[in-house]
Amino acid sequence: MYDAMLAETVHFPGHNDDLLEGYCARPLDRTARGGVVVIHHLPGYDRETKEFVRRFAVMGFNAVCPNLYTRLAPGASPDDAAALARAQGGVPDEQVVGDVAGAMRWLNALSTSNGKVATIGHCSGGRHSFLASTHLDLDAAIVCYGGLIVGETPPQLPSMVPLVDRSPLVRCPILGLFGNDDQFPTPAQVDELEKTLQSNGKDIEFHRYDGAGHAFFGPDRPAYRVEAALDGWERIQTFLDTRLAG
Repeated sequence: MYDAMLAETVHFPGHNDDLLEGYCARPLDRTARGGVVVIHHLPGYDRETKEFVRRFAVMGFNAVCPNLYTRLAPGASPDDAAALARAQGGVPDEQVVGDVAGAMRWLNALSTSNGKVATIGHCSGGRHSFLASTHLDLDAAIVCYGGLIVGETPPQLPSMVPLVDRSPLVRCPILGLFGNDDQFPTPAQVDELEKTLQSNGKDIEFHRYDGAGHAFFGPDRPAYRVEAALDGWERIQTFLDTRLAG
């Protein structure tokens, strides 16, 4: 565990070289370490997401969260920016991939980078973490109850097309953490994704939690399930320690 860290707002080029805002945290020692791109959920670049970024620094990684809504509402509150994103049908997948690639480049340029990077996301961010694994040369990807990887595209979010057919394109090991009471994705959809990835020979590790639904990692939410979240964080630490070792 690392108690001394630097946490700050940074800026770097994303998709089409657009300048993005990001929130980063990293330990203050000079040890070479892996990086984590934290992809925020649909509610946006909010306090909860920034707390996750700082937690990864405490765990011993460099971490950054690109604000996927930077272009929509520079300087706006997370709630207002998220409302604009929903009104526009979500962020295009191509743009998300470009922004995550920009965050990867920023992490790899740090003097303490060992050149290895993982992604993690919750809800829509989980979907985007899976998406990134099919486009970018990641060392690992973590999907926390990512919806719309399997299933139909909701009319209000036309950009979020199903991704399960991209399973053959996955380039890195995937850790998946899901609640058995979730309906977004449902247990059946999780099963379908797992079987499809396995049939394509992908390196995956899926865990399911009874009594947990959507957003069980969120400590400020009624959906929070402490046992599932604590077990999930332990599995995340082990997975990243293995995949991002220097």
